[in-house]
Amino acid sequence: MSSPTSLNSNNGMRPTWQERLQDHCRAAQMRPPVFNIVSDRRGGRTAWSSTVTIEGQHIAARFWYDGQYVNNAKEDAAEVALQQLTTPQSPHGQMASQAQAWRLRGYSSISSG
Repeated sequence: MSSPTSLNSNNGMRPTWQERLQDHCRAAQMRPPVFNIVSDRRGGRTAWSSTVTIEGQHIAARFWYDGQYVNNAKEDAAEVALQQLTTPQSPHGQMASQAQAWRLRGYSSISSG
């Protein structure tokens, strides 16, 4: 069994969101995505999340996670990024990006995935 922080923890089944995002960037001739892990001290615990940078655009994961689930944060950020890259943007998309930025600053509750 793979650890929660390994890249491909699905035992060779379906590609992970991270792999799908990397494939999309490669096919679109974009630079590979760069993942960043962020933390926020909350009382006696630390919450972890992730952002992914693609072509200079920073995209935040939707949720915060317990430390043992950091890979879930990367998966979350990759899923959000892939959806943004493959879905036409509307004026509401800008509002969603602002909401993600607020969550990145710590205005979201911890989810233990």
